[in-house]
Amino acid sequence: MEKLIGREAEKNELWRCYHSLRSEFVIIYGRRRIGKTFLVNRTFERQMAFVFTGSHKAPKVRQLELFSKALMRYGNIPYQLSFDNWYHAFDALEQMLEHRDTNGKKILFFDEMPWIDTYNSEFVSALEDFWNTWAALRDDIFLIASGSATSWMVNNLVDNQGGLHNRITSSIYLKPFSLNECEEYLREYGCPWDRYTITQCYMCLGGVPFYYSLLDCHNDLPSNIDMLFFRAKSKLMNEFNDLYNVLFSGAEHYVRLVRELAKHHEGMTRQQLVAALGTDGGGLTRRLANLENCDFVTHSNQFGNSKKGTIYRLCDFFTLFYLQFVEKAQNHQEHYWRQRMGKSDVAVWQGLTFELICMAHLSQIKQRLGIAGVLTSTSSWRGTGDDKAQIDLVINRDDRYIHLCEMKFSNSQFSITKDYEQRLRDRMGAFRDQTRTNKTLFNTFVTTFGVKPGAHANIVDQQVTLDDLFAR
Repeated sequence: MEKLIGREAEKNELWRCYHSLRSEFVIIYGRRRIGKTFLVNRTFERQMAFVFTGSHKAPKVRQLELFSKALMRYGNIPYQLSFDNWYHAFDALEQMLEHRDTNGKKILFFDEMPWIDTYNSEFVSALEDFWNTWAALRDDIFLIASGSATSWMVNNLVDNQGGLHNRITSSIYLKPFSLNECEEYLREYGCPWDRYTITQCYMCLGGVPFYYSLLDCHNDLPSNIDMLFFRAKSKLMNEFNDLYNVLFSGAEHYVRLVRELAKHHEGMTRQQLVAALGTDGGGLTRRLANLENCDFVTHSNQFGNSKKGTIYRLCDFFTLFYLQFVEKAQNHQEHYWRQRMGKSDVAVWQGLTFELICMAHLSQIKQRLGIAGVLTSTSSWRGTGDDKAQIDLVINRDDRYIHLCEMKFSNSQFSITKDYEQRLRDRMGAFRDQTRTNKTLFNTFVTTFGVKPGAHANIVDQQVTLDDLFAR
């Protein structure tokens, strides 16, 4: 049986809700393939009182038929019931549960709930009625709702302003795996890859567990990437379109937005996005928020300015890899990635992507710097001088220190030249002058294998290496 990797906090929260003295309505959301169903199934194996999974793009009548079949299975009903609306369907669920004896709470799992809510189905209204007039009045119901369409989960459940307002008792957002969790997953299946290779894999797949389940660890990484993306009928060839169509209503608008962000690694302000896309208002705000809820987009403020100049970046590794290489590959050559490894454009992409990996592992960086317990804020900085100096990661500490972070990906120790040392000194001076800070500044390097000792390495005050990023 496949082992549940990580997810300790999420699993503990589910068990806390199970053992509480009231009925619980818990939602679990997160992007497609992230492991929501697997988490619930592994946590409550053979304890489910009722499970129903929505069918993608199926009409209301079909959803109700499938719901009836689920009632037959879990209620030991010898015949199929017929419903013409969701109110009657939930009435039948109530009756089935009334006559079911269980030790502990009765666990109800509605998987892919957004798919159930078809046009004019009144599903959400019926769910509200079920919870408010029956389940919430008891102390033995544990309703778990899961879905990949994060925007639907947030709008209809988390931020519901109707009958479900403030009825959600716990909300669990399932984030992508960290480097450490990916390593643990691969080790569980006997993968011999080192951390440098796992990091290169992370650049392509991000922290999505399902993608790692497709790897053949008996082969090297280039063979696996070719197998997943570039060979005829490869397993992830159509994943990009499927991903956005499942997650978002009006997927074409989201795809257009992420394509624009993918062109600007340094990020874009809202004003720049409006100019590029020709759109403004709530639509753009809503899409950016939904993309952030799915860990596709991240934002950072300009140092010293928390209200203006917010920078939005595309940070989904799978999307970035697809748009940079997969989509552009001609005729999906069988050994495309193996042939591209070592090319200058791949090296540039790896350097930029490593920066995103570092930003996704800020807690590990802070742990290595010994400031895990210090209040900090992170931001970026864009200089106003002719040299256009910029720092993508500034860690501003509450104890009067600031880390100016450089993030470098290389296959050996990173060497600092005389010219580069001078650039760092000039940049530090520009930062101090333009921000007028009187805090102590640290040049902090995050690299794969550390900074090579030498005459110019003393410019580095503190170091974080790849091993540190793999910490829990």
